[in-house]
Amino acid sequence: MPRLALYALVVCALSVAAAVVSFAQGSWLGIVWVLLAGLSSNMCWYYARRGKARG
Repeated sequence: MPRLALYALVVCALSVAAAVVSFAQGSWLGIVWVLLAGLSSNMCWYYARRGKARG
C-alpha cells in the first residue's frame, strides 16, 4: 500500500475516534470529524487504487 494511502487511513481512523468522543460528550463538532473521515477514506481509496494500478 502506498505511503499516502496509509497516511490517509491513519487520518480516517483518528477522525472517526475523534467523532465518537465528540458525540459522546454531546458536542456537535463531531459532524466536522465525520466529514473529515469521509474525505480521508476517499483519499485512502484513491491512493490505494492508483498505487495498485501502477504496479
